[in-house]
Amino acid sequence: MSKNQRPALTWRDGNLPVSQQFDDPYFSVHDGLEETRHVFLAGNDLPARFCDGFRIGELGFGTGLNFLASYQLWKETGQSGRLTFTSFEAFPLEAEQMARAHLAFPQLAQLSAELTGMWTPGGGRFDFSSGVTLDVICGDARETLPAWDGKADAWFLDGFAPARNPELWEPKLMAEVAAHTAPGGTLASYTAAGFVRRGLEQAGIAVTRQPGYGRKRHMTTGRLKA
Repeated sequence: MSKNQRPALTWRDGNLPVSQQFDDPYFSVHDGLEETRHVFLAGNDLPARFCDGFRIGELGFGTGLNFLASYQLWKETGQSGRLTFTSFEAFPLEAEQMARAHLAFPQLAQLSAELTGMWTPGGGRFDFSSGVTLDVICGDARETLPAWDGKADAWFLDGFAPARNPELWEPKLMAEVAAHTAPGGTLASYTAAGFVRRGLEQAGIAVTRQPGYGRKRHMTTGRLKA
């Protein structure tokens, strides 16, 4: 599959997309929005750390659910200034695929319409209300992340399961995540796979295993070592 080819999906329970390439769902069958809030938002101590100029980095944009949850939290907590959300995605969805997936979360309907109304599957920069900017960088993150000149205050590591998509979790890429983390920056992931945790530790991230969401016993959080 070329990096910008529309991914082949099957649909489970109406609006849950499953990647045919990786044989893995794009979000949890047990309320994907609540999983995002537990793993990525709470896992990075958000919204407490929000401030003007805050930067979120993400591996795996998928349906955009993590972005929408972050955008909603920024708005609902009355933040001022600018939030920049940069995501790296090899196989971007089409707007209609994203919109269908978002039907599972009616509480995000207005924000979903805003995203899908301006979305282009080639990625790019998208400016939203409340000072929020989304940058989606398409291509293999093993190539695009090293070329990125930014740093994130919080990382969402949300590729498909490491057993199915090991390329997005390899130690060299985890080292790039660490190199593109601001001082005091954090990360969170739904996975607690040992080789992922070891790769992060070797890259200079102090890793902690935390209670996971739903049926997942554990998840991972981390902070860049001083």
